[in-house]
Amino acid sequence: MACWLLKTEPSSYSYDDLERDGRTTWDGVTNALALKHLREAASGDEVLIYHTGTERSVVGLARLVSAPYPDPKAGDPRRVVVDLIPARRLPSAVPLAEIKADPAFRDLALVRNGRLSVVPVPAPLRDRLFALGGLA
Repeated sequence: MACWLLKTEPSSYSYDDLERDGRTTWDGVTNALALKHLREAASGDEVLIYHTGTERSVVGLARLVSAPYPDPKAGDPRRVVVDLIPARRLPSAVPLAEIKADPAFRDLALVRNGRLSVVPVPAPLRDRLFALGGLA
């Protein structure tokens, strides 16, 4: 099982919205590398939800409940979406500044290429983020 970090602007769609809705289709990904990552995702994978904007923090955990499939709204077969459900909110949000200050995260795509909206999170870094967020 893989782990992914998905970025969202909380004023557009927040973790609160995901909890309220109970399930959502994650769409709007257009960057080629982010789409490549999304195509590698699988049902059952873990997802860390990251709020962009003024929050700039990892705030919650979700789970993919579908394999990637063509975005029905895009009209472009290269664009894919996934469905996800909330799992739990992190007891403590993990701010980007804290992530950047930790040398363990220096190679994490969130730190190296902050523009990507979908990034893989290797298991040791997932575990570290869980610990920082109060899940360990």
